[in-house]
Amino acid sequence: MKKIILFVSILFSINITSQDHRIPLDTMVVTSNSVVIKGKTIPYKATTGMQPVFDENGKTMATLYYTYYQRSDIRNKDKRPIIMSFNGGPGSASVWMHIAYTGPKVLKIDDEGFPVQPYGVKDNPNSILDVADIVYVNPVNTAYSRPIVEKGKKLDKSKFFGINADIKYLASWLNTFITRNNRWTSPKYIIGESYGGTRVMGLAAELQNKQWMYLNGVIMVSPADYKVLRTESSVDYAINLPYFTAAAWYHKMLPAEIQNKDLLELLPEVEKYTINNFLPAIAKGGFIKDDEKNKVANKVAYYSGLSKKVILQNNLEISPSFFWKELLRDKTGQTIGRLDSRYLGLDKREIGTRPDFSSELTSWLHSFTPAINYYIRKELNFKTDVKYNVFGPVRPWDNRNNNVREGLRQAMAQNPYLKVLIQSGYYDGATTYFAAKYTMWKTDPSGKMKNRFFFKGYRSGHMMYLRNQDLQKANDDLREFISNSLSKGKAAKY
Repeated sequence: MKKIILFVSILFSINITSQDHRIPLDTMVVTSNSVVIKGKTIPYKATTGMQPVFDENGKTMATLYYTYYQRSDIRNKDKRPIIMSFNGGPGSASVWMHIAYTGPKVLKIDDEGFPVQPYGVKDNPNSILDVADIVYVNPVNTAYSRPIVEKGKKLDKSKFFGINADIKYLASWLNTFITRNNRWTSPKYIIGESYGGTRVMGLAAELQNKQWMYLNGVIMVSPADYKVLRTESSVDYAINLPYFTAAAWYHKMLPAEIQNKDLLELLPEVEKYTINNFLPAIAKGGFIKDDEKNKVANKVAYYSGLSKKVILQNNLEISPSFFWKELLRDKTGQTIGRLDSRYLGLDKREIGTRPDFSSELTSWLHSFTPAINYYIRKELNFKTDVKYNVFGPVRPWDNRNNNVREGLRQAMAQNPYLKVLIQSGYYDGATTYFAAKYTMWKTDPSGKMKNRFFFKGYRSGHMMYLRNQDLQKANDDLREFISNSLSKGKAAKY
């Protein structure tokens, strides 16, 4: 259906860079469209534009670009869920889930997620817009979002670029958005991918305790938990083994007796070995007995597709980056992808300890960059000469005082409605699916809320929705989670 531009409202503009680029501080463009989902035509209104971030004194300190989709044949929004969507990075725009997962449009790619020409977007018959409205939010320096810097002053990065600063200003922005759009009575959800998992864990507590906004659900897609990730701890090394198995299984690098098993039959076996045997062995460090070390190395080789020799050379501690380089080194000389290990890369030299580049990310940028620039300008009718930052400058990022896991636990304890869904791809080597399970287990050490956590796995990578079969399954899992986390008239009490 052809879009109809309803109105354009521009309040005023500001100069946001040293160049002569200008972007409105507070504006929106509204278009109408429809999409067929589950065989039913869903009419919707798309609002895109800029909304300010205000500091404690009510002064504008940034303006964020967003896109808000509302199903337009439902007048009463009181019972209509709304999902606030973020990607990660940090420094990543919300482009990924916007035009490839939950929104009414998806990339023109093949069924496994690889780019095809001509680039662009098409209708998404799997979108969750039938059951929930969605707003895609771009943090400062991503997409068209920018900080406001007075002439002659320097940017205060501490206001934006860190775990806690990011959570604080985004929670405030969401309060403004929910108020402006009169959505306080709606069931509310936040979804974050990758670093967005850290972000939404923290936002759950910040929204509840500082903005008095209570959620029905927190959804983490391939979440990054920096209490574990890249810490080089025993847990960090050990919990990658099930992912190694999955990637090796996909590339047919395992011994025949386990290669011939279905992946979902094999992985529970490896998970059990990881917790009961591999983690305790790594924890012993250099004081592990030789016979135990050799026994463990044999088993890890069996489950990973690597040789016992390189496992021992690495003292049982195999980093994912080494695995991406090593797995196919002696077979095809190719590397495998970081975020999705189904993808293959070609390095200058086969020798080395890590790939030259991320083969999956270059493939994705191949598809996403032209598509989002086309879609925003041509179909959403938002036009500016400011550069769309798929990845924006947010470094250095302050990772100190990371208490988001505890924040989520407290928010859940205080809010009996709040449930959590985690979605992960088995071939994701950056934020592995078993690390996501570990985060889930450790968020509530008491186990008293474990019936409010849900995990779903997919036969793809970090962006599991790029594979068409998983796009359908993952959106259906979201529908089920939303339905099961609505109050349905029950009081919020234990």
